[in-house]
Parts: sequence; structure tokens; C-alpha cells
Amino acid sequence: MYVPATSAQSAAPATPPLAALLETATGGSAPGIAPLAGLRAAPVHVALAVRRHDLNVLADRTSTIAGVLRPGLAGRTVTLQALGAHGWSRLASTRTGRAGRFRLRYTPRRAGSERVRLRFAGDASDPGARRALGRLNVYRLAGASWYGGGGGLACGGQLTSATMGVANKTLPCGSQVTLRYGDRTVRVRVIDRGPYVAGREFDLTEATKRALGFGDTGQVWSTR
Repeated sequence: MYVPATSAQSAAPATPPLAALLETATGGSAPGIAPLAGLRAAPVHVALAVRRHDLNVLADRTSTIAGVLRPGLAGRTVTLQALGAHGWSRLASTRTGRAGRFRLRYTPRRAGSERVRLRFAGDASDPGARRALGRLNVYRLAGASWYGGGGGLACGGQLTSATMGVANKTLPCGSQVTLRYGDRTVRVRVIDRGPYVAGREFDLTEATKRALGFGDTGQVWSTR
């Protein structure tokens, strides 16, 4: 016998609202719908990518560092910093252009060697980022020769064909000096006194001469 449905019988499940479907599919709220309490957007990963850097320059010449502030952040400030006795200090800064690209230029005035990095401080929209670059070596030209053999060193120890270091008349024993010749660079200590020939500031040990590919006499780039 046919029995008509009564109001007590369960009705079919209602179709979910469009806003709920959109929220489930996208992980957010539909346009015009307030977001759920506690729902936050995923954090943006900010990074400094370096495409070119000149970290070996003569004093009064320009060092150029080029790169991108990802993900394509335009109109932001990128700063070149150096590590000193009292922490990091600013050397130069620039603003990023289209797609976050930047080209930062710095002209050092005196010889020296220091650790440097790039820094984006961050803002209300994006977190900060840092990128270590290594050492910025600023050089001056210096006359040099080399010496070998054996015997004692003025700063202590014995000279051998494997001894790395330089002789200098005035720099304190143990002072670190970065030398560059062509495309080769070494960082060595002052271990002896000399040379005593006019126009020459450094005597390279045999091992230092080999490491630089240096000839008998000439000019090297020196950070001291």
C-alpha cells in the first residue's frame, strides 16, 4: 500500500553554500566573505641572490655587487655592510628596481681587508634577509721580490721551501697581509724583516712566490 511521506521523515542533505566550497578549495575565504578566525597567509620567503661581485679592488676603484631581492621585491633598500670592532656598519646602499634587481656600487678609499655582507632590513610586508659575501680586499700597489734558502727568521722559526709568509721592514711580526698577483690571492703573515733594496716593500718566501705565480721582482697588490 502506498504511504505518502510525512513531515517527520528526514529531508535530503542541503547543498553546501558556495562560499564554503570556495573556502575548502582555496584554503581561504571567498570574495566578500570574512576569513575564519586564526587563518593566516603563508609567510613569504625573502632571499638575496648575488649574480656578480667584485671583492678584490684597488683603493679608489669601484666595487660592484649585482643581484636580486627575491621574490622580485622592487623599491626596497639593500645595504652593503662591513664587520668591524663594534659590529656591522653601513658601507653603501641602493634601491631595488623592477623584479627586485639591484646594482650596488662602493668605492673604498684605503687599503684593507674586512668581512662584508648584504642586508635587507625588512618592512611591514616582508621579513628581512642577509647574505654573506666573504672578504672585501682593498689593495694598493707595492714593490716585491722573493728569497729562499734556509736559516732563522726574524720573527721566530726557520725558513724552508714550504714556509708561507713575507718579510717587511715595518709591519709587526704576525701581521696578516692579503697579496694578489694576476688572478691569484694569498693571505699570509709577516714572518721576517726585509727587503733592504730601495723601492721594494715585501720579500716573498719561495712558497708564497709559487702560490702567487710571481716572477723575480715586480709589483703586487697588498692590503697593508
